[in-house]
Amino acid sequence: MSSSTELCPCGSKKSYDECCQPLLAGEKRADTPEQLMRSRFTAFYRGDAWKYILATWHPENRPAISEAELTEESRLAKWEKLEVRDTRIDGEQGEVTFCAWYRDQTGLHPHLERSQFVRYDGEWVYTTGEFLPYTRAAKVKPNDQCPCGSGKKYKKCCG
Repeated sequence: MSSSTELCPCGSKKSYDECCQPLLAGEKRADTPEQLMRSRFTAFYRGDAWKYILATWHPENRPAISEAELTEESRLAKWEKLEVRDTRIDGEQGEVTFCAWYRDQTGLHPHLERSQFVRYDGEWVYTTGEFLPYTRAAKVKPNDQCPCGSGKKYKKCCG
């Protein structure tokens, strides 16, 4: 993923080179909690930016997990789509509610979370996340567009 015309996996509708790539490469810092959260999703999506995930986690909340363990865990799920639902900033604290879709051997699943961020040493970092229950407003019908965002009909994609 290096083409300047390729859209960023975070769903910003910007090119990868203009969006998350400079953050993952360490060339730029996130200006907002949402930008940090989007770049962290992109790191999970790519499955190869574990240093970035660990570096953007507040040191007091960072789990004792290695890059090798993160790599192994990432083989169990493929992150596919991100939907930002709400963003709030209050001074040095921020909150982002999002739904990230992932696929594992049993199918497509939503991961709904309300994440907390703080400024630490002048940079936004992830502190904690609260998992939220996901409820679908209506059952997806076979000819409906698939909720994974592929653009295909549900029956031809995840159904």
